[in-house]
Amino acid sequence: MADLAFTDPDGLYYIVDVKTHRLETHFNMPNLTSVERLARFYEDDKNYFVVLVVQYSIGGTKVTVSAARFVPIEFLAWDCLTIGALGWGQIQIANANVININERYSRRKWMIELCETMLAFYPREIGKIEHRMDYFKRLRRIWTKKSEE
Repeated sequence: MADLAFTDPDGLYYIVDVKTHRLETHFNMPNLTSVERLARFYEDDKNYFVVLVVQYSIGGTKVTVSAARFVPIEFLAWDCLTIGALGWGQIQIANANVININERYSRRKWMIELCETMLAFYPREIGKIEHRMDYFKRLRRIWTKKSEE
């Protein structure tokens, strides 16, 4: 879930997920964390899941860092995030070239939006699974009609 972690003098616990993004690439969709793990982690108000995004470019043997952002996940706007279908769902940055930050956004509001996002996501996943099950039912019928050779 994190690349590093620390507790500050006020007793707040931070886990940090470091994401690097090479600007010369056209598409990056990095995973951040499982929705279920984040939900459990945020049951304690002293816990913070923070993303450190470092954007860089490479010229020959020179690396140039153009931006570094250190933000709690709840400051990342939902218009730049997506949910991947892995386990309970995986929060991803939809496109690392576009990261929208809502500074000082309420964790409560962000978590409610997460719940709404997941409640819209799961029915679509159910439809996909039903389609996949139908496919394999048809495939099984085809294979059971074949003779052993």
